Amino acid sequence: MLALQIENIKGFMSHLLLKGTFDRFLVSDISVTTFTSFHIDGVYHPEFYADDITPEEAENIPDGTQVEWKAVRPFLLQVIRGKRLPLSFHFVLQYPAEETAVLLDENGLVSDPDEIYGLFLNLQYRNSALTLTTGSSLKSFTAGHAIDQAWDRSVRELLTAENIL
Repeated sequence: MLALQIENIKGFMSHLLLKGTFDRFLVSDISVTTFTSFHIDGVYHPEFYADDITPEEAENIPDGTQVEWKAVRPFLLQVIRGKRLPLSFHFVLQYPAEETAVLLDENGLVSDPDEIYGLFLNLQYRNSALTLTTGSSLKSFTAGHAIDQAWDRSVRELLTAENIL
């Protein structure tokens, strides 16, 4: 597990809310506390969309049961934007299954992607501090930590490539 204290909160939040850096991630759970608390469970409700959806809405319709970050990001920007910082927030984002399979392959790991429930980014803001932690959830026990280590490296590479670290 990787645990990082994000020093440049403003820069990180720009990547999170304004840029597409994390758009491919799925939303697992979001809680934001400003003047009240907001909660998003990330579950996709297809019945919301009628036959007359706009091209922009169609672009954000997920293939699975969870929505992508890019679909939720504009709403959260409205909740968080303003003169006052949120009191706190906690975002749990999940790496897409297709990309998890690629990550395993690139790292020479023979684990079956179906045995991995998810690879997660946990972002927690509280008391003017932003912490990023990684995590994994496997469907069965494994003795090694190769998957965790590959995920941690991948996250570090993403953050370094985007000049977030």
